[in-house]
Amino acid sequence: MTRYSFKSFFLSLTLIFFSFSLLAEPTIDEGKDLFRINCAQCHAKNMKSKATGPALGGAEERWADYDREDLYAWIKNSQQLVADEHPRAVEVYNEWNKVAMQSFPNLTNDNIESILLYIDDVYVNGAGGTTVGSTAVVVQERQTPDWMYYLLFAFLFILSITLARVISNLNVISAEKEGRTFQRKSLWQTLTSRGIITFLLFATVILGAYTTVNNSVSLGRQEGYAPEQPIKFSHETHAGLNKIDCQYCHDGARRSKHSVIPSANTCMNCHRAITVGSEYGTAELTKIFASIGYNPTDNTYIDNYDELGNEELKAIYAKWIGDTYLETKGLAELDNEGERVVEEQWDGIVNSLTNDQKQKIQGPIEWIRIHNLPDHVYFNHEQHVSVGKVECQQCHGKVEEMKVLEQYSPLSMGWCINCHRQTEVQFEGNEYYDSYKLYHDEMASGSRDKVTVEEIGGLECQKCHY
Repeated sequence: MTRYSFKSFFLSLTLIFFSFSLLAEPTIDEGKDLFRINCAQCHAKNMKSKATGPALGGAEERWADYDREDLYAWIKNSQQLVADEHPRAVEVYNEWNKVAMQSFPNLTNDNIESILLYIDDVYVNGAGGTTVGSTAVVVQERQTPDWMYYLLFAFLFILSITLARVISNLNVISAEKEGRTFQRKSLWQTLTSRGIITFLLFATVILGAYTTVNNSVSLGRQEGYAPEQPIKFSHETHAGLNKIDCQYCHDGARRSKHSVIPSANTCMNCHRAITVGSEYGTAELTKIFASIGYNPTDNTYIDNYDELGNEELKAIYAKWIGDTYLETKGLAELDNEGERVVEEQWDGIVNSLTNDQKQKIQGPIEWIRIHNLPDHVYFNHEQHVSVGKVECQQCHGKVEEMKVLEQYSPLSMGWCINCHRQTEVQFEGNEYYDSYKLYHDEMASGSRDKVTVEEIGGLECQKCHY
């Protein structure tokens, strides 16, 4: 490359970084994610109630008399601001019995602005509303539309071509002044030159590495993921309305690494008696019966069930669906609607219990996994549920209110670490922690009022990455 081409190369890089820095603005969506990861363990999600920490709604107004940088500094390292005797920092610190707020040095100012946008949105509009009183409130998210990125790339591409032509002209002028002959390159020769190809290869490697790392980091972090399951099972009905304990179905949570997916035998403990659902009638429960080989018509398990073909199974379950329909409608024989219901429900059984890899209706129900950690991460349900006394809802949200189960928490490394930093170990009456004599003595003497998971090794790498 000539000295002109090096200048243009660095000029292009500068323009790229400057352009992206202008596009990266705070957004409510980013603030929501950051709040869940960093703030939700100590602060109420409605932004109005006090929890471990104060209600965050109106925080900007309470810091309005001070420089904006002071608020950033408080969030990043509150104790430093207290040590500097900042009036507002000292006031909050004393109001909350001098309990130190966790530091977040890795948050940028834009990160904090995103969190504040989200807090204000929830505080003003409620969890999902957009009105206050009778006045509609419109919250504008400062989110960059995709077309601006495409426009930027097009601009940079045209700019690079223009710079290449300018460099070529400068080289011609320089050669003429020195009495040399300079052969001007065609556009194709410029685009296929060694420098351009090297840059494209470099950009491809960087893009590939970024994509690989980004996808790896994102594995399992799909908050709100709620796939359609083979059976429309409602946690709202079972855990909420009927108050069935989580560990009745997910028995492994208290005694093993995995919480386990309940087998159809567990379902049958109740559904030998409850054979018609309150919402879907026979449509969903018959799928359970068909998977396990239970005949609800005569309340028996079918002999040699695995050897039966689909037509034989259809005769059994179509009769059950049809008889239930007749009983419900008070009819003597099936009408056109009844025949349609039978065929529709039988098709639903086949579609839900078979696929390209599972040709037979008989066999386990293939539920779609929602919560999925990378293979290099070790998580033990027993350790958290039986020893740590962690409620299911702390990680999985209010499952008892979910008609369709979804992933509630990000399940990220930062989210786990923050929980370990803030969660107090329940020492009292817990034999598992009897060996921590020093901590027990300190708590008995009053020199210590709590022990967090962090203090008993909860941040050691090998605890989660074995």
